[in-house]
Amino acid sequence: MFHKNLLYLSLSLFACVCALADEGDKALPPPAARKVSYETDVKPILERSCYRCHQGVKHKGDLRLDRKSAALRGGESGEVLLPGKSAESRLIHLVAAVDPKKAMPPGGKKRLSAAEVGVLRAWVDQGLDWPEDLSGEDPAGRNHWAFGSPMAVKPGPVSDSGWCRGPIDHFVLLRLDQEGLKPAPEADRHTIIRRLSLDLTGLPPTLEEVDAFVNDSGAGAYEALVDRLLASKGYGERWARVWLDLARYADSAGYAQDPERTIWAYRDWVIAAINDNLPFDQFTIEQLAGDMLPNATESQRIATGFHRNTMTNSEGGTDDEEFRVAAIVDRVNTTMQVWMGMTFGCAQCHSHKYDPISQEEYYSFFAVWNQSEDADRGNESPTLKVTSEAQKLQRAGYEKEIEALEKKRVEEAAAGATIKLDEGPIQARFVRVEIPGRKAFLSLAEVQVFSGGGNVAVKGKATQSSTAFNGPPALAIDGNTNG
Repeated sequence: MFHKNLLYLSLSLFACVCALADEGDKALPPPAARKVSYETDVKPILERSCYRCHQGVKHKGDLRLDRKSAALRGGESGEVLLPGKSAESRLIHLVAAVDPKKAMPPGGKKRLSAAEVGVLRAWVDQGLDWPEDLSGEDPAGRNHWAFGSPMAVKPGPVSDSGWCRGPIDHFVLLRLDQEGLKPAPEADRHTIIRRLSLDLTGLPPTLEEVDAFVNDSGAGAYEALVDRLLASKGYGERWARVWLDLARYADSAGYAQDPERTIWAYRDWVIAAINDNLPFDQFTIEQLAGDMLPNATESQRIATGFHRNTMTNSEGGTDDEEFRVAAIVDRVNTTMQVWMGMTFGCAQCHSHKYDPISQEEYYSFFAVWNQSEDADRGNESPTLKVTSEAQKLQRAGYEKEIEALEKKRVEEAAAGATIKLDEGPIQARFVRVEIPGRKAFLSLAEVQVFSGGGNVAVKGKATQSSTAFNGPPALAIDGNTNG
């Protein structure tokens, strides 16, 4: 009898639970009728509505929703996510406000829309696809999707495959189909040349360029336009701006009075590298370690100006070591952000919450760059003397002239040629040494005047228009030629 009553009680409770689940399921928005992605669909919802209370070290109800292992473990009230069973998952009921008194987020905060709840339901029903814990705190779960080998993905069927001219178009049209949208009509030629010019050079086309393209009926008109824009100087200038922003380029120091600094050569190097189509691996090597390459050229040494884009402080009373370390931190964070696309700086204070970077790894990388002598000097040292192309040509011309004169001197000396300096002697009572110009400056070790084979200047009296410190004019005729 006891066993029979217990069976009846169990069946009654089971029926009650099923009834509650069925009733709750009816109150829930339906799951999204598509494949959902944790990164693009689910995580933004959790970040916006849940992470404020349920992430990191401090999390309410002992529930963390920023890590898969912690979320599946649940909190003080038990499990909240059951893979494959969204209608029975407590988290879904809470965010759907099935019981308004227990709705999440609490406190009158913005509730999830029916579409957002549907996304979460589909995610749970589809098996709770969730990358493993990615933070640097958990070495066992550091298989970050971003560092895996890319896999080819075949797009699904689209409404009009004839519209697609390449593989990317299939993905674009697939998303448009999902959103119930149609592709925009093909742009006319006036619009095309304007878009291309602005995108590739940052400048609008001239009227003549527009007319030439619009009236060009050749089969390769579009390709020719693209090639012309890519070959223009404006292409490098336009796209160098993007890189220079990432490299935090500026023509001034940044702190205090923000004094100017001479770093334009690095800017010009970036422009030239883009216009010359420098391979990206070489573009990277020369900026990170160009000065350390064997027989580094002037151009390669200029490229390492990437590291000199840090802010510098020459204000009096500052701590040299503080700003030296600040410059190293800036180089470390910028290098990783630019080349790896990672918020590396988070690991400066703690192991990264999302990316697989530990605090120890941060300072290991920091040690690589911690070899500079940045300080609050009032100058820009160390510096590199650079010359413009015009100056290089001018210098080459002077060097040729010097080479020709030197050759002539050697030839005349070999032939025994001499120049007589005593031809046409001048009779005079005074000798005046003068350099023209309002701001002229002349420094002489000794003035000598010869007559009859002897230096008669030492017997005279010297005067001058101005006297430098500790440089009386008498020293110019004292017979001492050592300075």
